Amino acid sequence: MKKGRLAQMLKDFSELVMFKHSVFSLPFIFIAMVVAADGWFGWKLLLLGTVAAVTARNFAMGVNRYLDRDIDRLNPRTKNRPSVDGRVSTVQMQMFIWLNAAVFIATAYLINDLAFKLSVPILLILGAYTLFKRFSALAHLVLGISLGLAPIAGVVAVEGEITLWSLYLAAGVMFWVAGFDLLYSLQDIEFDKAHDLHSIPSRFGAVNTMRIARLFHVLTILLWWQFVVSAQLGAWAYAAVIFSALMLGYEHYLVNKDFTKIDRAFFTVNGYLGFVFLILIIVEVL
Repeated sequence: MKKGRLAQMLKDFSELVMFKHSVFSLPFIFIAMVVAADGWFGWKLLLLGTVAAVTARNFAMGVNRYLDRDIDRLNPRTKNRPSVDGRVSTVQMQMFIWLNAAVFIATAYLINDLAFKLSVPILLILGAYTLFKRFSALAHLVLGISLGLAPIAGVVAVEGEITLWSLYLAAGVMFWVAGFDLLYSLQDIEFDKAHDLHSIPSRFGAVNTMRIARLFHVLTILLWWQFVVSAQLGAWAYAAVIFSALMLGYEHYLVNKDFTKIDRAFFTVNGYLGFVFLILIIVEVL
């Protein structure tokens, strides 16, 4: 395969799974690993944790794009995705999905026994989002659960068990993701109504959706605060939660002010939130 063609294929697959959105899950798997190890957890787990997080997300996004081809073809916002316009074929998507699933399971095997035992159930949960949104408006929470698995995976990798503080952290991630997914879904509210698709915006309207998103993000902050308490962390960790509250408040300000700024609220604000949270936790532990 020629170098230029390979580069274009990698670019197409990166666009297919929106690789840059990995910033939402990666910080929280590392937050859990840092707290569980009470500091540095080693190069081996850094590599394995990164591979596990990336392949799990690639699998989930690959399944989503593959199963949503019919819907994405009709939506003006998504009709130019590689899964729709032919840049990535259905056979290539299938190979991509199975390859990432295999690498994820193999990586879990190299981490520890519990990680290996949980690998297939985790993949089933990750793949459920696309199917769930076909019949229930609660699919936003299923997406939240999918990313909420990241800190669970992090603590399992280090300690070989699931701790109480990791459940608080994971539940906070679940409501954080579900909340900003609600805001992001406002872009498709009319499309969802026209095509009888299940989402909270299409069922309850824009105003109520923003109220529910605010509730989810209040729960996020409360759960992350409890994570800090349960893990017996100190001032820098509390600062991480306070910073997150400010960023989420700014996110809602942007969306309430102008729906055209949803992309900015979705990617920029939430991307900064995760990385600053991670940095402050590292400072706290070290």
